[in-house]
Formats: sequence, structure tokens, C-alpha cells
Amino acid sequence: MTTIFAPYACDPARTRGRRHPEPAAPTRSDYQRDRDRIVHSTAFRRLVYKTQVFLNHEGDLFRTRLTHSLEVAQLARSIARTLQLNEDLVEAISLAHDLGHTPFGHAGQDALNACMADFGGFEHNLQSLRVVDVLEERYPAFDGLNLTFETREGILKHCARANAERLQAREPGGVGARFLLGQRPSLEAQLCNLADEIAYNAHDIDDGVRSGLLTLAQLQDVPLFARYRAQAQAEHPALAQAPRRLLYEAIRRMLSDQVYDVIAATRAALAAARPADVDAVRAAPALVQFSPEMRAQSLALKRFLFQNLYRHPQVMATTACAQQVVRELFAAYQADPAQMKPAYAARAQASRSAAGHARVVADFIAGMTDRYAAREHARLTGQTLDWGGSGG
Repeated sequence: MTTIFAPYACDPARTRGRRHPEPAAPTRSDYQRDRDRIVHSTAFRRLVYKTQVFLNHEGDLFRTRLTHSLEVAQLARSIARTLQLNEDLVEAISLAHDLGHTPFGHAGQDALNACMADFGGFEHNLQSLRVVDVLEERYPAFDGLNLTFETREGILKHCARANAERLQAREPGGVGARFLLGQRPSLEAQLCNLADEIAYNAHDIDDGVRSGLLTLAQLQDVPLFARYRAQAQAEHPALAQAPRRLLYEAIRRMLSDQVYDVIAATRAALAAARPADVDAVRAAPALVQFSPEMRAQSLALKRFLFQNLYRHPQVMATTACAQQVVRELFAAYQADPAQMKPAYAARAQASRSAAGHARVVADFIAGMTDRYAAREHARLTGQTLDWGGSGG
């Protein structure tokens, strides 16, 4: 069956291609091939043991980076199909967008960025690109996965100007250029950014209540959630005695309405901008969007989660341990690179600068799962940390 794309969608027949030319696959488009390479990568498998909010040991049913990425892909594909965007590209970007995340979520990222302050810093979006461009070792002719420009563009969601300039120097007109020109990425990439937000807002409510750190009573203060809870309970009065089902139904309705809101608001933006092709999309303002009302309510939900979940004392206690682990691992490997796996130790010893040495250490730490990082910390320091825990 031939897929009909909108004129402003990314058509694999018009891809800007790969950095290392390869013959086309006989039965798959270039974006399908990107997705398949991502799914089979080592970095993708590691996501199952990387924290979203709650550490892996705190419960078996909390989201991880892997399950989060799958939820983002599901939401993004649903919207992409309706808007006639490229579903395969959307899925590839969604599945790869967190490949560069450190162990222990944002706590680990913040600690590693601080450790790398004198060596160019650490950005998880840039690290995700580094994973697919350099760090994966699966092919005889090149490092990385050799993904298409459009997938790589979508993976690099944010990029500091200094890093964009370095990318531009290495790859003129490549994925760093848009940050210097003030342009947007493809609609598929814009969609993945918004689907990421929709997914984590919803599943952080679910995980927060499951952990006991949030309550349904607290969530009554969040208009976006309270409206759907009230609808669900009005239509199904018995849910008052089944709080878990009530929570699921409210979240389901919230997700559905956000998806329909994005579709309607994006259609209106596209009708107003009338982009003729992908290049016109890149030159236009962001076109994949919420309505103003939904945007305001989504921001209010994010503020609630920040104050009541991400800054909850129990979460902050694990954050402190996570940052200690990352800092002390970085110091240990900097002092003695032979403590790393042999391939990384060899790269560190072959580096010609302090910054290059530190980047190898950052690569090694960023690739760790939560449990491997904790084991390595115990091995190198002899410490047994009290991580606390949030139940579940």
C-alpha cells in the first residue's frame, strides 16, 4: 500500500540522506531502517534500566526511559497519521530521543553537567546524537548507526549555541545549522517534542499516585486533571469506590483530549502558514502546538508536578544519592581510567587533551544503567548508600 504524505511531511524519497552513503534497502524506507537500527541498538536496550522519575529498584511498575519512549512513540504516531506526517520517522525520533540520558534521570544529568563544566558541559540531547553518530559500534565501515539527517535532526531537540557551532564546523549545513539560523526542525520532530511532554505529564501523575507521593485529593487542584476525573465519576459513579480505575480513566480522557487538541491546533496553524514543503516548515514558526487554553493548563500541570512530585522530600533524597554517585564515579575514572571498561580506558588513554579524556569518562557514565552505576560506585568507593525508596 502506498502511503500518502502531506506536502509538508518528510518523504523518505526526498531525504537529505546519511553521512555515509549506503545502498537503499529493498523492502524498507530509510526512516523504517532508522527505526529498526535504533531498536536493535545497545543504547536502546539500556533504557529499560534507566530512571524516569523513580529509581529502578523502587518498584517494578514505574516508568523507565524505555517505557516512556514507547509511550511517546504511540502518541506521536497517532497524531502523525491524522496529520499525514511520516509515522516511521516519528517513531524513530521518539524511540531515540532519550538514548543519551544518564542513569538516575535529570539528577544524573545535572551532576554530570557540573562535572564537565570545564570540558564543554553535558547535554543529554547532544549525547543522544553522539550515541547514534559515534558511540554505537555495530557496523564495519563507520561508527554509530548512520541515521538519516531527518532522524538526527529530530533527536537533537535542544543545543547550546557553542555546541551548535562545533557541530556546524564538523558538518557544515548539518543538524547544528538550525540553531544558528533560528529555524525549526521538521513537523515530525516538532510532534515528537510535544508528544514527549504529553506522555511524561500523564505517566508522572500515574507513577506519583502509585508511589503514594501524590494523592487524588491533591490532584483536585489541577484543572486539567480535575475536569476529566469529574467527567469519569459522573458517567461511572461506581468509580468512587475504585480509585485506581478512576485514575486510569481520568488520565485516558486527559490524553485523548490533548491529542485531539494538538491535531486541531496544528491543523489551524498549518492552514494559516500554508507551508509548501519541509523547507517552508523549517523557516516558519513552530506549527505543531496546543491551543492557548490547553497550553496554559499543561503548564499548570507541569508546575504542580514540579512542586509536589519532583521536589518531594523522598524524591530529593534519592536525587542527592544519585548526584553523589555520578560525581564520585567521574572523579574515580578521571584519576584512574583503567577502572573503566577496556574500550573506554583505551580511548581515554589515547586522548590528546584533558577535555577529550573527560568526554570519554562522560560517555562511559552516561551509558550506564542505574543499577550498574550503583554497583560501580560501591566497587570503587566501598560505600553503601541509603537510597531510601518510594514504595510501589
